[in-house]
Amino acid sequence: MNRATGNDELVLAALPPARGRGFAATWWGQRWLKALEDAALDGDRIRQGRRHARAGAVGAVSVRPGRLTAVVRAADGTGHRADVLLRRLTGPEWDRLLNTVAGEAGHLAALLDRDMPARLVEDAAAAGVDLLPGIGDLEPSCECGEWDHCAHTAALCYQVARLLDADPFLLLLLRGRAERELTDELQRRSAARAEPGRERPGHPPLPAGVRAVDAYARAGTLPPLPFPPPAVAEPGTGPALSGGAGPADGLDTAALEFLVADTALRARRLLAEALAPGHATAPVPVPLGRWEDAVRMAAGRPPERVAGRLAEGCGRPARDLRVAVRAWECGGRAALAALEDTAGDAPARAADLLATAWSGEESRPVLRRSGARWTVVGEAVQLRCDADGRWWPFRRTGGRWWPAGPAETDPAAALAAARGDGATAGPPGTVARRGTDRQTRSASTG
Repeated sequence: MNRATGNDELVLAALPPARGRGFAATWWGQRWLKALEDAALDGDRIRQGRRHARAGAVGAVSVRPGRLTAVVRAADGTGHRADVLLRRLTGPEWDRLLNTVAGEAGHLAALLDRDMPARLVEDAAAAGVDLLPGIGDLEPSCECGEWDHCAHTAALCYQVARLLDADPFLLLLLRGRAERELTDELQRRSAARAEPGRERPGHPPLPAGVRAVDAYARAGTLPPLPFPPPAVAEPGTGPALSGGAGPADGLDTAALEFLVADTALRARRLLAEALAPGHATAPVPVPLGRWEDAVRMAAGRPPERVAGRLAEGCGRPARDLRVAVRAWECGGRAALAALEDTAGDAPARAADLLATAWSGEESRPVLRRSGARWTVVGEAVQLRCDADGRWWPFRRTGGRWWPAGPAETDPAAALAAARGDGATAGPPGTVARRGTDRQTRSASTG
């Protein structure tokens, strides 16, 4: 991603057309688009903006505190400067947000890895800071003179969703702080927290009281509680079990080595969650079922025979596991549910979303509905709508429906992902074959 830097401004080069793919693959990118689509008063303008962005009509994007700017060209070549404004966080809000991130090593590590965990956003909200925009937060301003979101500001928002997918620090820059400034301050605060007894800058002394360790010690002869362990940056490396003397009869060393590595990864994640603010009052997550956990482990790429044992232990064919792993890679537990659920029904608003997803009669696909699934007539592609109104793309290959990508809030974007720009693709490693290009008028989805 080419970028020019000047003070607190980034100028990012124009992206190529987005034909055959959705605009947001990450959950935070999808939340960004939801803020746009839920607030817009004219759905036709939003769809027109989506077409502009898909065709590559958005030029270089300037990102600076509180403002996005780009020139968007219409089909006739006319360019309009489009701006989208987002409120900058106040000083106290930044202080609370920085303390929240610095208090959880996993949050900072995720940001440096260009990831924005949902837990980070939830912890920030608990501290009174809304990181992601909501309805009405994306304020439009365009040379064309429209007072609401026009096709040009909508196109800019769709393009920025793609940029946010690659770098969530752009959202933090919009909120008022550049990446270098943020990371330097976060590392300083993290180091201060790691020093016992050191006061946190800008925070008043804690009120007098009885420390938990002292109260625990007074309860009897029990020793005082130890300090919480530090966060772990990387999971440890397990012992090498192969080599030397052969294993005992019935002992699969490859499976055991994989289980040790998987346990280390899970332990690191559980420790990060336990050290997170508010962990003691957070609801206990629903445990993974036997099949879900087998799919999660198989997604860690164990040796082939270990994956075969995982499938066998669940009483499922190996191919079921391969399809399920593909779903897990597209969206974890939610994507696996979309794959496995055969009796569910779609939200009531699903039909309305489908009715407005395509701008012209000539571009509407013929859809045949079964429950929460819509199959395109004459094409080996399908859309599935879950209870949260998300659309999951699927393609049929070798007699099976394979997940084709992450969920989309827009059924048209999900269909574009399912079609793969005209190619009917199957599982990873297979050869794509050309599918039908036919698009006809809309049919009844009943």
